[in-house]
Amino acid sequence: MTTPVLGGEPGDAGLFGPDSVAWRLHADPVMMVAAIRALLVQALEPRAMAGVDQHSNYRENPWVRLNRTVEFILATTYGDTATAEAACATVRRIHDHVHGVDPVTGRAYSAHDPDLLLWVHAVEVHSILIAYRRFAHRVSDADADRYVAEMARVAELLGLPRALAPRSLVDLRDYLRNVDGLRMSAAARDGMRTILAPPMPVAMRPVSVVPITAAISILPRVARRPTSAALQAAVVRPGDAVGAHDGVRPQPGAERARARPPDAAGGAGARVGRLN
Repeated sequence: MTTPVLGGEPGDAGLFGPDSVAWRLHADPVMMVAAIRALLVQALEPRAMAGVDQHSNYRENPWVRLNRTVEFILATTYGDTATAEAACATVRRIHDHVHGVDPVTGRAYSAHDPDLLLWVHAVEVHSILIAYRRFAHRVSDADADRYVAEMARVAELLGLPRALAPRSLVDLRDYLRNVDGLRMSAAARDGMRTILAPPMPVAMRPVSVVPITAAISILPRVARRPTSAALQAAVVRPGDAVGAHDGVRPQPGAERARARPPDAAGGAGARVGRLN
């Protein structure tokens, strides 16, 4: 993927523009916490996890995958329209090769399947809102609705049918609370272990504790079940993730993304047994 044209070409503000909620949220350092939370939750969908397990070398080099994800978010958020569309086209081409059979359910899958695209998209958007509200700043429900609607455009460019993309916080929560079939598969357990203990120099390991601990503290109950020794050791209470917002560095372009002060709002807490 080419380097994003941050801010857009003259006269082209890209998919969202500086007054968008996406520019504000995606510039905050808490995005790292949101990304970890999203990966942990997404792993519970067996067909989605099978695609990662069978078509990715994330175990050997999870940092490459993380870097590509960061580049994609930068390109679609702050790039001009051509850059954003090209980034989505690149992902669609990668998805052409991601298909197979999930050994857990015995069902065929494709990265182009609308239900899988919706799952990955919804969890990512929900994770960003929850992490931002918990560790960064307040977000009004009106701005949360705006953000969900803004991100629907990216989902559609990735191939999600327009009729399926949530366009409000209520729509997003309704979808997530009705998802079934989630489970801790062997592939999901391996994926979580990689996320919770990524390969890195020993001296750097303490740095990773803050965002990982913060992400686990805002997981829905179903994703915090103690199903492995690695996960049990990492699970914390929501109030234990002190300093999560200060423990990671700001995203590139933060000064441009803070287009307006955050509005007063309520928080987004997880309900018992639900992904909301």
